[in-house]
Amino acid sequence: MKMTEQELRAVLSANLRRYRGYLKLSQADLAEKLGISIQFLSDLENGRKWISSNTLVKLADALKVEPHKLLKSAESPSPASSLDLGKWGTDVIQAVTQTVNDIQEYYKFEIEK
Repeated sequence: MKMTEQELRAVLSANLRRYRGYLKLSQADLAEKLGISIQFLSDLENGRKWISSNTLVKLADALKVEPHKLLKSAESPSPASSLDLGKWGTDVIQAVTQTVNDIQEYYKFEIEK
């Protein structure tokens, strides 16, 4: 399926917002990490600007995804990619483990009272 430039910009825009949201980064936080202006990032997220391959790689690294994921349409994700933890999967596992441990400690404390 052939994609127009406008469609590709829309895919990039949606993916930038989605992956930034996963990491709970504001536009200001991400722009600062990349050394770009908030306005430029806003223009990317709204499809008004395009990026160089160098900026694409930097964006992907900052968002902890492979560069091609930023250009891939999310219309029909495969079951295996629906929960793509990427490079931060270990952090997620550690956070979940810590939460479970905290819950166990809480209930242990409540039982001992």
